Amino acid sequence: MAKNDLIAGLDIGSGRVTCVLAEPNPDGQGVRVLSGAIEPCRGVQGGVVLNISEASRVVRRVVEKAEEEAHGKGMVQGVYLGVRGKHIEGLNNDGAYNIARTDKEITPEDVQAVIGNARAISISSDREILHTLPQSFSLDKQKGMPDPVGMEGSTLGVEAHIVTALSSHLNNLSKAVALAGFEVYHTFYNPIALGELIVMPDERELGCLLADIGGQSISLAVFHDKAVRFTKELPIGTDSITKDVAHALRTSTATAEKLKLEHGVAHPRLAGEDCEITYVGVDGRTQRTIKRSSMIQVILPRVEELFDLVRQEVEGSGYADIVQGGGIILAGGGSMLKGMTEAAEQVLSMQARLGLVHPDSVTADEKYFDPTFASALALTCFHRSSTFETAQRENGRRTDPSWLRAGRKFFRELF
Repeated sequence: MAKNDLIAGLDIGSGRVTCVLAEPNPDGQGVRVLSGAIEPCRGVQGGVVLNISEASRVVRRVVEKAEEEAHGKGMVQGVYLGVRGKHIEGLNNDGAYNIARTDKEITPEDVQAVIGNARAISISSDREILHTLPQSFSLDKQKGMPDPVGMEGSTLGVEAHIVTALSSHLNNLSKAVALAGFEVYHTFYNPIALGELIVMPDERELGCLLADIGGQSISLAVFHDKAVRFTKELPIGTDSITKDVAHALRTSTATAEKLKLEHGVAHPRLAGEDCEITYVGVDGRTQRTIKRSSMIQVILPRVEELFDLVRQEVEGSGYADIVQGGGIILAGGGSMLKGMTEAAEQVLSMQARLGLVHPDSVTADEKYFDPTFASALALTCFHRSSTFETAQRENGRRTDPSWLRAGRKFFRELF
């Protein structure tokens, strides 16, 4: 494998950083995962950098760990970066472009021009456009055209979903990656890349809701007629459940997280047989016990609250009826709590499933199909998808001066 064939997906998420390294499959279809690594990061909260030095150290550590596990397959020079956070916002807008020339045949340049008109929106100076995602095109007011290139018309129109973000937060994420010694090839909003990998074509057509549940945030994306219709960030995640357990049991958050995943459930139907759970108190020494049923009673109200917030957002979006067809697809580390699909079905009154990566899409060891790797894995695939050109950042890649990149590359290869 040539060194430049190494693909690195870097997900800077809710208090942790995940990296997946992959290479293109020999047949050109999909990727083969070489390695992956996950590290907790106190320098990041809810997808936003709080401590750039700590964040860069963790980025460097997680990428180097993934390189070691790849057994010399190559060295990472740059990454495809996935972002999230409450500073990210989505909106829909349309644009029009008049074909003034005698030849009325629509060209790819015309398509780019009308997309450019759609993203000519008024946003504050501290924000920038992250993605412009065409939903459908129209020709002379005839709507519903997926690809107008080669057709004839006088007025080309487009409906698009536009994702914006605070420039300062994007810059801080990119600086953290640069300080770690890597280039950012492109930056993507996580649900866009993730949806391309785990949402099935029929679900995208019929209408569905993707919920990427992290520790400190929930990313929502509505798909319908093969396009993204709505995106929203909720500044709450399953860390709130962990904190409730830690407070009720008077133990550390690390112990509470372990107890939550090993003994907790998100729906009472799955509670099963009651038993006593022994654990260590917050002082790290005192042995404590609690009935499993008592701990579950701490978990259930918070789970219901999380999905009720999701329900409110979907109802407010105007797409509540549309997503009933395909239901909700749960992804992210927060979806791993037993009973999350059942809880989602009860609160949202729609079918639910776990958004697992299909083995036919990616060649990988079983552990990389875990939801915690899904976003980083999706980033290694997304830049090869058909929607990549319209979904990439409007201002291209974030880079350092060429002399700095060359020096950084020299020292990385030297040591």
